[in-house]
Amino acid sequence: MDMQLRHLEIYRRQGEFAAWPANYGLWSWGEEIVVVFARGKLGAKGQLHELDRDYPFVPWQARSLDGGLTWMGEPFRGQVPGGLSLSADEHLNADLKIRPRLSVRDDLCDLDEPIDFLDPETIVMCARTDVEGDAVSWFYVSRDRCVTWQGPYRFTGLRLPISARTDIVPLGREHALFMLSTSKEDGAEGRVFCARTADGGRSFVFQGFVGPEPEGYSIMPASVALSGGAILTLTRCMGKGAGGKGWIEAFTSHDEGKTWTRKGCVVGDTGRNGNPPALGRIEGMLVLVYGYRDPPFGIRMRMSFDDGQTWGAEKVIRSDGGTADLGYPRMVKRGEASLLAVYYFNDGDREERYVAASIVTPAKDREGAEDGAASLRSHI
Repeated sequence: MDMQLRHLEIYRRQGEFAAWPANYGLWSWGEEIVVVFARGKLGAKGQLHELDRDYPFVPWQARSLDGGLTWMGEPFRGQVPGGLSLSADEHLNADLKIRPRLSVRDDLCDLDEPIDFLDPETIVMCARTDVEGDAVSWFYVSRDRCVTWQGPYRFTGLRLPISARTDIVPLGREHALFMLSTSKEDGAEGRVFCARTADGGRSFVFQGFVGPEPEGYSIMPASVALSGGAILTLTRCMGKGAGGKGWIEAFTSHDEGKTWTRKGCVVGDTGRNGNPPALGRIEGMLVLVYGYRDPPFGIRMRMSFDDGQTWGAEKVIRSDGGTADLGYPRMVKRGEASLLAVYYFNDGDREERYVAASIVTPAKDREGAEDGAASLRSHI
């Protein structure tokens, strides 16, 4: 059976720059799905983005009640400490950045009611200031399907700069691993580390770094627990210097994130400036979705039938993007046989950036798996 695809628009407004679901989150409860992203304005074109640095990037969310076919926009009702923008300091001029106005002591609070990581009605979303230097992060909790958000809560017990996106591996009712990023020794972005909470998010301990400090960066992890108890983490990687090609690497841990083993390069080329992975499971398969930032611009995927030991051939979800300014996907399971990938997209220069989705029903065969395995081995 060939892969089946359906593309949809979630949020699109003329003159706006709506983007980066990977920086926020996507959650589903059967037919009900919520995605959080950022809304700003188009502006002067930089190295990659075409955005207005003098206008805030306000968090926004969209909700579907029919499995992602139609969407309704709604405000993000969580408290944004220090300003209007959320998880977007690197895209703003100095007077709009959160970090200079943020008081960790006064603006962030301690979590009182522990998180139940096994409760499907309870979700967590991480947020941050910047991506380098003395970045500060916090998290929110919602127990009513993103209608209200409690927080912002501090990462009590962690003593290093944190640039957090939402990547959490539940291990028990109050026990979970948070996969986070921090700056390197020189203050530049960045490397991934694992933190553990055993009391429902009221405190955290540092477990270990995911791999050695890279020459460029290794950031934005996407993680799953494997059937044998190991943790698989995929990271967005770039070499030293701006504007090069990106790739995606795999790491595994067998001791709850204390030590990590590099498993190789899962995607050797995600295009200029790279793109983060979205990782999910459907019908026994692991599915990896990512943006591709070279012509033909678009969204791509790979699948694994053996818990990430080998990966099948790259498949194109869509290749009709106008510029490289796209991607940053999130993914959830949709029904029994399909998935919903949400990302930002564009139709060309000076065209609005918008949040879109693809409903993907993967083929139920292992076509290309052998080619994928050879590709993975060649990068180890």
